Amino acid sequence: MRKTLLLAAAMLAAVSTAEAASAVNKDSETRTLIVTEGGSKSELALAGGETLEFCPNGCFVTLPNGDLTPLNGSETVVISGGVAHIK
Repeated sequence: MRKTLLLAAAMLAAVSTAEAASAVNKDSETRTLIVTEGGSKSELALAGGETLEFCPNGCFVTLPNGDLTPLNGSETVVISGGVAHIK
């Protein structure tokens, strides 16, 4: 019984420490992503050279070119030359 409880606790800890997506702006000017989580939209402005974590539970992101992309929370959005790439 004790092993079962320890295993359950370890699994819960692994689930609760899920990674968040990140965005990296390699440009010198500010770039904006639109993030939609749970039906609400927000703007994520990244200054030149800035890196931010966002979207820990999955979301949709509108890239600078207008493309809408789903994220599960483990990707990295890299912006360079005004173009975003998902890694």
